Amino acid sequence: MQTVPPAVTFLVVLVIGIVAGFLFDRIAGPSWFARQFTGSTRAIITSALVGVAGALVGFHVAILLALGSGLITAVIAAAAGAAVVLFGWRAVK
Repeated sequence: MQTVPPAVTFLVVLVIGIVAGFLFDRIAGPSWFARQFTGSTRAIITSALVGVAGALVGFHVAILLALGSGLITAVIAAAAGAAVVLFGWRAVK
């Protein structure tokens, strides 16, 4: 079994968080029409940052629970963590 360099794992988790944040903002965020009135794209950036935070949390929880050390486990845990934190953030917001 090959070990994945930590830099690659970090970049993968980072990209997963950003993509999850963008997708979440597009799917569950305000409509295009509402964005035109508010004139702000900060919501997209905030969603991406919250997605990154969730991906990092999900990845580290998977490591603490010893669910695995491969890249596939990191991807699944990061995606699940990003989704949970983004939905929780939306519920609180």
